[in-house]
Amino acid sequence: MRTWAVFLLAAAGVFIVDQNIKALFLHGWRWDSPCLSLYLVFNRGVAFSMFAFLGPWLKWIQLVLLAGVMGYVLHGGYLKRYAFPLGLLVGAGLSNIYDRFLHGGVVDYVAWHCVFDFAVFNFADVTIDLAVLLILWLNFKKK
Repeated sequence: MRTWAVFLLAAAGVFIVDQNIKALFLHGWRWDSPCLSLYLVFNRGVAFSMFAFLGPWLKWIQLVLLAGVMGYVLHGGYLKRYAFPLGLLVGAGLSNIYDRFLHGGVVDYVAWHCVFDFAVFNFADVTIDLAVLLILWLNFKKK
């Protein structure tokens, strides 16, 4: 029961925080500095706008992939060991997929442009990266 609570609270927390940050940018908030700009961008693809050619199919493909990951996690018994990072991963993934259904693309807003230009990203993207790093760390820590 504790495992499910950790998983669900992490997922819900990330989803709520991410959607509230995105709401700021959807309502016109913007900020610029020499190296970092925060402004609204709709990403119709995935990382670096890849697979944008899939159009409306992309949200369904991502939903099926996320469901597949959850099926694998539940069937393999991984939830007990990785409840928190999996909650982060699922909450962030669902938030970005929700954007695709609601806005036709993922709401991105962080743009790094000092020395080099990097892809525009959001809190959910960072959370997904963090979740993967936590899963890797927990996996290697075990050994």
